Amino acid sequence: MVTPLPINMRRLTHIAGFELVRMFLTKRGLIALAAFALVWLIILRYPIGQAVSIISAPDFEQLARDISGSIGLSKLLDWPESEFAMYWLIALYSFPLFAIFICSDQTVGDRERGTLRFLSLRSTRFEILFGRFLGQLAVLACLVGITLIATLAVLGFRDPSLLAGGFFRTLSIFLTLVVTLSPFVALMSLINTVARSSRLAIVLAILYFAGGGIVVGILAWQIPALNALDYLFPGVNSELLAGQNLPIMTALGVPLLQSVVFIAIAHRIFTRSSL
Repeated sequence: MVTPLPINMRRLTHIAGFELVRMFLTKRGLIALAAFALVWLIILRYPIGQAVSIISAPDFEQLARDISGSIGLSKLLDWPESEFAMYWLIALYSFPLFAIFICSDQTVGDRERGTLRFLSLRSTRFEILFGRFLGQLAVLACLVGITLIATLAVLGFRDPSLLAGGFFRTLSIFLTLVVTLSPFVALMSLINTVARSSRLAIVLAILYFAGGGIVVGILAWQIPALNALDYLFPGVNSELLAGQNLPIMTALGVPLLQSVVFIAIAHRIFTRSSL
C-alpha cells in the first residue's frame, strides 16, 4: 500500500505552472492563443474601439435602460470609461464560455494516456486536482489581464485624462472577473473526474447548464422556494454583476463558495476513482 504524500506547495506550484507552459509554450496552446487574439483584435477594433458612439447613441441608451434597467445593466451607461463598459458586457459572457472549452482537459487527457498513475506516485490526488484548477485559473487570469491592458490602451488613446480612473477600473474588473470565472474552472475540474475525453467534458458541461437549468426552472415554477437551486450554476449573479450592484461579499462570496463546493466534490470523486 502506498503511503499518501503530504500536501507540498512546491509540487502544487509545479503542477499549476505546467498548465501555463501547456498554454503559452506548446503548439496546441499557441494555436488557441492565436484564435483568441484574433477574436479580441476584432472586439477591440469595433465594439470597444467605437464604444463611445455606440453607448451614446439615443436608441442604444433607451433600449439598454428599457431592457436591462431592472437588472442593473443600465448603470454601465453612466461609466465615464465607455470602453470598459463595453468590455465588461462582452467579457462577462464570453470568458465563461471560453473557460469551459480551454478547461475541458484538466485530467482526462492524462487519464487517457495513463500518466495520471505516474503523477500520483509523486503527488497527492488533491495536488493534481487543485494544481490543475489553479493553473487553468492562472491562464484565464493572464488572458483577462492582457485584454484589460489592451482596453486601457484604447481608452488612453481616445482620452488620456481618463487613464487614472481607467487604471482603477481595470483592477476592479480584473479581480471581479477572475473570481467570477473560478466556479466555471472548478466545475470543469469536477466534470473531468467523470468524463473520459475533453469533448465529452464539454458536452456534459453544456448538458449541466442547459438541462439543469430547465429542470430547476420547472421545479421553481412549481415550488418558488426552489429558486435557490439556481446557485448550483456558476454565473447565477452575472446579470447583477454586469451593473456591479451587488455588495462585495455577495459579488465575490457566491462564486468563491461555488468553487469550494465543486472542488470538494471533485476531490471526493477523484480520490475514489481508479486511474
